[in-house]
Amino acid sequence: MINFKPSIFYSITFAFLLSIMSVILAFLFLIKYDKGKYTAELNTKYSIIATTTLGYMQNMASAQQMKEIMETYKIEEIREEPFKSYVLNNGEVLEHIQVDIGNASIIEYEKDNYLSITPTGRYIILLKDMEFNPYKYDVMKSICAFVLIIISGVYIFTIKKIRPLNRLKKQIVKFANGDFEVPERQTGTDEISELANAFYDSVNHIKKLNHSRQLFLRNIMHELKTPITKGRITAEMLQNDEKKKQRIITAFERLEAMINEFASIERITSGIELTHVGTYRLIDIFDEAIDLAMVEKNNINFHINKDLNLNVDFKLFSLAIKNMIDNAIKYSTDKSVTITIDKNSIKFISLGEPLKRAFKYYLAPFTQDGNKAKGLGLGLYIVDNIIKAHKINFTYNYKNGKNIFSFENLETLY
Repeated sequence: MINFKPSIFYSITFAFLLSIMSVILAFLFLIKYDKGKYTAELNTKYSIIATTTLGYMQNMASAQQMKEIMETYKIEEIREEPFKSYVLNNGEVLEHIQVDIGNASIIEYEKDNYLSITPTGRYIILLKDMEFNPYKYDVMKSICAFVLIIISGVYIFTIKKIRPLNRLKKQIVKFANGDFEVPERQTGTDEISELANAFYDSVNHIKKLNHSRQLFLRNIMHELKTPITKGRITAEMLQNDEKKKQRIITAFERLEAMINEFASIERITSGIELTHVGTYRLIDIFDEAIDLAMVEKNNINFHINKDLNLNVDFKLFSLAIKNMIDNAIKYSTDKSVTITIDKNSIKFISLGEPLKRAFKYYLAPFTQDGNKAKGLGLGLYIVDNIIKAHKINFTYNYKNGKNIFSFENLETLY
């Protein structure tokens, strides 16, 4: 079954085609009606002539009446027998007129109309209509053609006026796909040009804001890395207390991981398409995620088929799993997480209280249930964006005292 997209261009074209068909049908009906009316007038005229002529030949009408009828309707009698016989034998009989005192026939011959009158018991009289003109379609055709030309001209003018909408649509689609190439301004003063120019100004403004945001985040991350690096170097120099030294180093590593996390946030929220997609073993992705989470492996209970591969962005998908592990361990009552993996889903299961609000609430940035010591509230927000970028589903369920977060429809990543 063919599926046509609704389009203003198609709608306008259909409307104009319907208008043209309506005009043509209206003119055909008008021509038919006008021709019928013209024929009826001729028949009435010929009936009057035939009745008067038959009446005159039966002494029921005066010679003066006959003369007036002949002059009024421009009728002449054909007396040349050879021509008269030829017309009667070869002409096309259009209609018969029957009266009590005789009969008559309307005959067409070489685009002229003749009236054959036969009084009862008398010879045939042939009359020629001297002012007869065949019905002409020329005027009607000219009017119809003129109206069709006007409609076609209006259609062409309308299509030209709205054509910028098609270009604007393509530019909006490109913009939605992350192409910030600024379109050209329109020079017109109509509403469509004003709309295009408003879009031009909006793209310019958003482009500047996006550039400023990226510049700000990158500068912040760059400036933070310098003191973190110096802090780590200083921490390495501590010799007296190995335990404190390790705590400081861990803190700096955590800060560096947070900066990398912010870099990932900047990337996925910029609407950029995944550009580092490849086929990776799921076990390698989990190893990377656990290293990023900096948690003990005995806090994680999972088993992965080593032959299971996914077509993903390695760093981003590892970050998503890392955040799920980190989130589960932080909020579970036993500080552990169970991960079940099959071909269609990855489930992160942990003991704990159910979410206090709807799942969508926690997918927004900087949303928490009040415990600010456990993070910035960006974990699930980052996961949701990464999962959306990979075109799979992120779901939540609570069952038997356990929180169950799932990555669904993994079959699309094979």
